[in-house]
Amino acid sequence: MADVSLADIKALRERLGTGMVDTKNALVEAGGDIEKAVEILRLKGAKGNAKRADRSTSEGLVAVGESATAVTMIELACETDFVAKNEKFVALADKLVHALEESGAETVDAALAVPLEGGTVGSAIEDQAATIGEKLELRRIVRLPGEKFSVYLHQTSKDLPPQIGVVVAYTGDDAETARSIAQHISFADPQYLTREDIPESALENERRIVTEITRNEGKPEAALPKIVEGRLGAFVKQVALAEQEYARDNSKTVAQVLKDAGIAVTGFARFKVGA
Repeated sequence: MADVSLADIKALRERLGTGMVDTKNALVEAGGDIEKAVEILRLKGAKGNAKRADRSTSEGLVAVGESATAVTMIELACETDFVAKNEKFVALADKLVHALEESGAETVDAALAVPLEGGTVGSAIEDQAATIGEKLELRRIVRLPGEKFSVYLHQTSKDLPPQIGVVVAYTGDDAETARSIAQHISFADPQYLTREDIPESALENERRIVTEITRNEGKPEAALPKIVEGRLGAFVKQVALAEQEYARDNSKTVAQVLKDAGIAVTGFARFKVGA
């Protein structure tokens, strides 16, 4: 058996982010040759990628890259919170988002094909999955164009990377209020910017549901239209950012806060890991 030192094991683990047992076994198999051990671990991991294809990736992080004219946000997913806070995983996310912000990619398929370090974003993710030993995937990407941007990244646990990310595109000069709106979005999770942005099909579906609920409650038929419209209005206030009560002062709507600050939100996006 090759003489494998703890220093070599530690150095290889820090380089690849692999587990203790796998790292030691690879070094033993490689006769103490670190570069050969790297090859063994990568080949072993690559074979395992196919077996991991159906595993659940409910952990991960959100990362953001900003250029002069757009912001790119990604959700990079993994299987466990242990990997989510791994330095190699965090570094991979930073590397990916910086490559993607320059590419203009707007879909996952387009993002995976973006060139990166002699390969592609997709191959970089596969290589890291092979060395870490977990399924990794680029779950979502959004590219938000605009004049000015506010970014808010929230850690749901202090020992994990950001789990919620919000990007807001806006016009105007009040950066502080724009940031507070990004924080509001992280909490309130609106789906649309204004009432007008809600698809008519979504409104009709909600109207159908609340009508059925109201009838099942035994409300008088003559009162149904007023009750249904009231409940539909509550739905709009829940899903449209401009109609929501402002998290810092519920006596105002977000629309009123934006007007008072002299800014206008032109677009936004919110990611939450695993959601």
